[in-house]
Amino acid sequence: MGGNYLDFDIRREALGRYGLTVADVQDVIQSAIGGMNITTTVEGLERYPVNVRYSRELRDNVADMREILVPTPLGQQIPLGQPADIEVRRGPPSIKTENARPNAWIYVDIRDIDVGTYVGMAGRAVAEQVDVPVGYTVNWSGQYEYMLRAQRRILPVVPMTLVIIFVIIYLNTRSLPKTCIVFLAVPFSLVGAFWLLYLLDYNLSIAVWVGLIALAGLDAETGVVMLLYLDIAYKSATQEGRMRHRQDLVEAIYHGAVHRVRPKIMTAAVILAGLLPIMWSHGIGGDVMKRIAAPMVGGVVTSVATELPVYPVIYHIWRGWKLQNVSK
Repeated sequence: MGGNYLDFDIRREALGRYGLTVADVQDVIQSAIGGMNITTTVEGLERYPVNVRYSRELRDNVADMREILVPTPLGQQIPLGQPADIEVRRGPPSIKTENARPNAWIYVDIRDIDVGTYVGMAGRAVAEQVDVPVGYTVNWSGQYEYMLRAQRRILPVVPMTLVIIFVIIYLNTRSLPKTCIVFLAVPFSLVGAFWLLYLLDYNLSIAVWVGLIALAGLDAETGVVMLLYLDIAYKSATQEGRMRHRQDLVEAIYHGAVHRVRPKIMTAAVILAGLLPIMWSHGIGGDVMKRIAAPMVGGVVTSVATELPVYPVIYHIWRGWKLQNVSK
């Protein structure tokens, strides 16, 4: 509501008495009240439409408009109020349609809650407490609609990315256990990513998912390097004949893991040095870049903290089990 409308309800039975048609009355309404363009004046390169209608004092109230004369085919002049009822009614300031159906928008501002949670709660409340008439539908649009659209795109991308990473690692290692060991870097890094997102009060968004996808590839790469150092140490000890029992395996893994500490810390330091300035950035695009960089910053920290002590243990369990089977 909020708009004032001047409605002309033409009575067809009254038109029949005077031999008029609906178009005859509408032409008078359009030309006398609404105004009609009859020509265009040309002044140099400028063109202006010429509009003809009654002067304002003859059409500024409903009573005067009822006295506007309508010519009949018999040459009579009858007041407009005889074949038509004129009333001022309240209505919507504009009529919106979507998919060829009229619609009304209700705008909602939310605070201290994310869009998905709010729409879920509001949708349940509407379904339980509002009786929607037949022919009416309720849709949730705005940012929620954008979120659903992004979710439909992200859902196939994330597992596809993980599958591609898994296949690439397997083609590199040619070993399913090694691939699974490398893939443990992904959950290790996700712990730090989500903790930092929680501390920064960032909600999941497209930018955050992009950062998580990039983090998965980054951690898989560092996991491959970690596994490479352990494999080199193990193969070197095996070729030199120093792999006779579990203690030899522990020494070989310890040797490989120690050699990996400095490269691992250097890799993490370089990544953090490149990403931390983004976390203090401002201006256009700064908010988006922060949400891309935040998962990578948090993930790299926990990746370093967990891979160095956990990878050698897992590698020892796997190699120790194979060494035990070989000795038997």
